Parts: sequence; C-alpha cells; structure tokens
Amino acid sequence: MQTPPRVLTVAGSDSGGGAGIQADLKTMLALGTHGMSVVTAVTAQNSLGVQGAWELPADAVRAQFRSVVDDIGVQAVKTGMLSSPELVETVAELLAGLRVPVVVDPVGVSKHGDALLADTALDAVRTKLLPAATVATPNLDEVAQLTGMRVVEEAGMRRAAAAILEFGPRWALIKGGHLPAGGGGGDGGAGEGAVDLITDGTEEHWLRAPRHDNRHTHGTGCTLASAVAAQLAKGDTVPQAVAAAKDYVTGAIAAGFRLGAGIGPVDHGWRSRGRQ
Repeated sequence: MQTPPRVLTVAGSDSGGGAGIQADLKTMLALGTHGMSVVTAVTAQNSLGVQGAWELPADAVRAQFRSVVDDIGVQAVKTGMLSSPELVETVAELLAGLRVPVVVDPVGVSKHGDALLADTALDAVRTKLLPAATVATPNLDEVAQLTGMRVVEEAGMRRAAAAILEFGPRWALIKGGHLPAGGGGGDGGAGEGAVDLITDGTEEHWLRAPRHDNRHTHGTGCTLASAVAAQLAKGDTVPQAVAAAKDYVTGAIAAGFRLGAGIGPVDHGWRSRGRQ
C-alpha cells in the first residue's frame, strides 16, 4: 500500500479536542495525509477557555522531533503553540536541519483570549522561528503582537504582510477574519466576507469566502495552518495550498457545532459527513 504524505505538527495539546494537536491531526487526516505530533505543552481546556497550561521540557520536545524525523521522515511541518523563548529557539534549531516546507502559526492568544505565548518569547519568534518559515500565518491580533501594527481595514493587510515578511518567512498569510464587516477593499473589493492575503512581497493573492453566522469557530487558526501544511506535503505550490486550505476551513466553520457551554469547534470532518 502507498504511504500517504507525512505531516508533522509541533504544538500544544487541547484537551477539549477543538484546537492544537488534536485539530491538526484531524485536519491532516481529512486532507489525506498522515499526521504525526510533537507535543510542546499540555493544556486543560474546554469550550469556556484555558484553565491551565504546562510546558514540556525542551529535551522532551527535541526527543519527540528526532524520533519521528529520523525514522519516519516528514514532507511538511506545522508549528503552533510554543510558549517560551527556550521552546521557540529549540524548535527553530530543529527546523533548520530540514529541507521541507514549514508553516508557522505564531499562536499568541486562544479563541477565548487566554495568553499562550509569553511576551519574552516574541523576540525569539521574530528572529529565530519566522526566518525558518515557508509560510507564516498570523491573525490580526498576532500581527499586532509581532509588529505593533493595528490593522482595522483591508488596506492595512498589505502593510502587515510586508512587516511580517521583514522577519524572514518566504510567504506571509495575513488572516483577516477579525476585521470588522465592511472594512474596505485592499484590492479594490468591497470588504465583504472573510478575506485573507497571501503574498511573498511580489506575488499576492486575495482570498475571499462568505462570513458564516456561526459562533462555533474554536480551532480555526490551527486548522488553517495544518491544512496549508497538508496541501504542501501533497505537492501544491504555496498559493494553491492556501486556496485549498481556505476552502476546507470555510466549510469547517460553516459546519461548526455546539460543544459544552461556550464556543464549540469547527467540524474537521465536514466533508466526510456531507455537512455544509
């Protein structure tokens, strides 16, 4: 039997199953790849928020990474929650030895507003992790954390991308899901729906999708970054991978479901269940 493309996620665990490692692996399976994991932190987390987080030692992260890469091999890597300077630097050092696409999701804050990245780690993300990225996927809050730039309309997304690219990733995917409705067209559009910008500083693509009236969106960022990594492992170019990932995530958001008393997750299996 043919081995499917192999994708590695380096991220934290979400005990509620909506984001983090759990969302990554579900996404990778849904998109026809074999997902593997390096756990960087364990969280006590549910639909209401993050009740606790415990970072794993750098040695444990390094051992997991070497165990997978040296035996099984990888065709793409996605990084998520790396809460401390030590973990950021450890993972960046490990990634430097690979020659495969790397998708960096610079996770700063959870869907519920819980901090997942120490302020002291921001400089390491800028100088160590982002230069290792094929694609960096910050949302607008993470753009503000990393650059100090507040984006309130689409026109600002191009400036945000330029600022992120200054840190060294080959491509910047600026996610505009947090823009207010009708935020103005950065490419002459009307500013309707959910818009993302993918650019390498020369080539750029604006991706639009309907904005679904569904509050159950936990795990959206993790899911998008993992979907990009899965598509890259399958051989897509970066623009192709991002477009396919956007399509998958849009459907997952539309099918997001209630879980617990708070914000439920997107539905990673929406295609297999025929949910729209």
